[in-house]
Amino acid sequence: MLSSPLNLPKWLEENSHLLSPPINNYCVYNKDVTVMIVGGPNARTDYHINETAEWFYQYRGSMLLKVVDKDHDPSFRDIPIREGEMFLLPPHTPHNPIRFADTVGIVLEQPRPSDSKDRLRWYCQSCGEIVHEAAFHCTDLGTQIKEAVNTFREDDEKRKCGNCGELADVVPRGVVQP
Repeated sequence: MLSSPLNLPKWLEENSHLLSPPINNYCVYNKDVTVMIVGGPNARTDYHINETAEWFYQYRGSMLLKVVDKDHDPSFRDIPIREGEMFLLPPHTPHNPIRFADTVGIVLEQPRPSDSKDRLRWYCQSCGEIVHEAAFHCTDLGTQIKEAVNTFREDDEKRKCGNCGELADVVPRGVVQP
């Protein structure tokens, strides 16, 4: 069955309260493709790794997509996505979407294969090593990511870098809106 068109400004007026931290997303379609409306601000330090591509469109304001790009030097990069811009993130790319106050974006994801694993990875802000990784088959992005993020925040052992001993941040530091 076909659904009705969604009037985004009206939806935001009536439902912006659904875009709550720490992830701030709401899934509006989840059949042949997953369509999420995502608001800001958020406060995440994890890098999401999806086995399929993700498409970002910035409807209002700007966001910063922090990525780990193994083919780039340095491998940690910031990709600003400004109002009206779109960006296609390749599969398997660790990324941390930083959203600022009063911003809204749309993210499209492909259906996940039944044997796929989403991963959330935290890196040490001092030495760049992987501090912790949580993996799960994603069936409900909003609840599963929130659960993994909150579990990491509450466990100092998971947050401790095995390489340098630094405690990983749970709130981004020094991020400037593009």
